[in-house]
Amino acid sequence: MIKTKGNYTLENRKKMRGGEGEVKIEKLWEPGSELKAKTRLFARLIIEPGSSIGFHKHENEEEVFYILKGTAEINDNGDIFILNEGDSSLTGAGRGHSIKALGNETLEVLAVISEYSKN
Repeated sequence: MIKTKGNYTLENRKKMRGGEGEVKIEKLWEPGSELKAKTRLFARLIIEPGSSIGFHKHENEEEVFYILKGTAEINDNGDIFILNEGDSSLTGAGRGHSIKALGNETLEVLAVISEYSKN
């Protein structure tokens, strides 16, 4: 299956998970209907400068953030890190995280949430 640019679902969320500003979620592949693996999200997040996704935990799942463009401040379960293009983070197993766009450039992040098997 192939999808081309401009054929993705776009969702806008204000104050996502208690964060600031607005986050655009470009859903690249839809779990269930397109993705058959245990995936809850496969999307590009577009976060304008000063905007953020608030701190939240991931139980029975994990989320990868891969920085495509810009600079991010990541709270990784209480530890603060600055990530740039090409850097990534992994949060799961009950741990929590948040992400904020730093500087004057729009932050673009590939976000993937995979669910753990229930064996």
